[in-house]
Amino acid sequence: MPLTVIHHPGYTIELPDNHPFPMLKFRVLREQLAKAQLAMPIRWETPQPVSLQALHRVHSEEYISALINGQLDPAAQRRSGFGWSPDLVERVRLETGGTLLTVEAALAKGLACNSAGGTHHAHADAASGYCLINDLAVAAADALARGWVSRVLIVDLDVHQGDGTARLFTHEAGVFTFSIHAGRNFPARKARSDLDIALANGLEDADYLSALQARLPGLLAAYQPDLVLYDAGVDVHRDDRLGYLSLSDAGLYQRDFYVLAACRERNIPVAAVIGGGYDRDIAALAARHAQLHRAAADVLASG
Repeated sequence: MPLTVIHHPGYTIELPDNHPFPMLKFRVLREQLAKAQLAMPIRWETPQPVSLQALHRVHSEEYISALINGQLDPAAQRRSGFGWSPDLVERVRLETGGTLLTVEAALAKGLACNSAGGTHHAHADAASGYCLINDLAVAAADALARGWVSRVLIVDLDVHQGDGTARLFTHEAGVFTFSIHAGRNFPARKARSDLDIALANGLEDADYLSALQARLPGLLAAYQPDLVLYDAGVDVHRDDRLGYLSLSDAGLYQRDFYVLAACRERNIPVAAVIGGGYDRDIAALAARHAQLHRAAADVLASG
């Protein structure tokens, strides 16, 4: 059985020179995965832009209209981290459509990965921190609305707390938000997830994995989700310029393999997204993101 990976060339768009967001990582990740020797071949699937109906399940109609029609004011654009453009709108709709397709593939096959996604800072009515649409929230709400699942667990291991996702699902019993993050990192004002684990700066592989292993099995057993959405942000890496933790390449792989295998052992479908990662060395950054797909292939190959 091949590993299903969702990708679209439109995940990468042109940005102004010296823009801090590493937009090229999506293209380079696709190129690296095409050449990688994984435990099984990749089946590539191409998403469509997310529908307005799906967006309106979590985002206000006023905000979505302003985003699509280029009516975000300068302050809102600064908060997003991007200057508005039609290409940017198409990109975030494709990325979110990719996460929806990843969920559909995961429910059919048990495990699937997006080559983008994890925009967990987007709120119902505002963008924040390079996140304009909350793809995790839109995908969870879509799966619930379609009756595909009754309980969704969002496992957010990006170095930054998933504050937008937490606030969007504060009163939604069908979604449980679990975030392990650097306690003294963005956002300065944290939301309240259903379960938050705030880590000290500089934490390395062994202690990070211990914190994860102490919580995840019990959470899977207690909540019994029908679907896990996994945000595998690599900004926990020791060389990331926006992360305050100190995981190694091996630590990233061990983390991802552990999460995916724990769900696989319990027959819980997993839709995984790549989350954050910030490095001017795009090849090195893409290779960190590729650890997720390598771990996914290994988990599937192990049965």
